Amino acid sequence: MNELRKRRNNKGVAIIEIVLILAILVALVVIFHDEALALVSKIWASIIKGASGVIG
Repeated sequence: MNELRKRRNNKGVAIIEIVLILAILVALVVIFHDEALALVSKIWASIIKGASGVIG
């Protein structure tokens, strides 16, 4: 009986951990949204510039 209780308890902890990790990721996306967009834009511009040099 104790074994069954331990298994159920671990599942609940795992779900809480996943929810907390997702909440932290969402908070980071909200906080760094503008910086992430600027970084992606710079990287994309660099890729386009490099590709145009290769293509001609």
